[in-house]
Amino acid sequence: MENRVKDWREQAGWSQGELARRLGVSRQTVNAVETDKYDPSLPLALRMAKLFAVPVDQLFLDQWEPIA
Repeated sequence: MENRVKDWREQAGWSQGELARRLGVSRQTVNAVETDKYDPSLPLALRMAKLFAVPVDQLFLDQWEPIA
């Protein structure tokens, strides 16, 4: 899975610390998500999408396709 959290954060003009503050998590959590070291929980992913006003699938890209 690939994510675009960093792209959206930078577009908003926020530091990792500012995004963390707005989400109620640590800056280390934001860094871990952005560097693909941590997949966020569903509630955190939903909060991120709400904060950036985009669908979750614009933040987190999953190339997986079900087998027919």
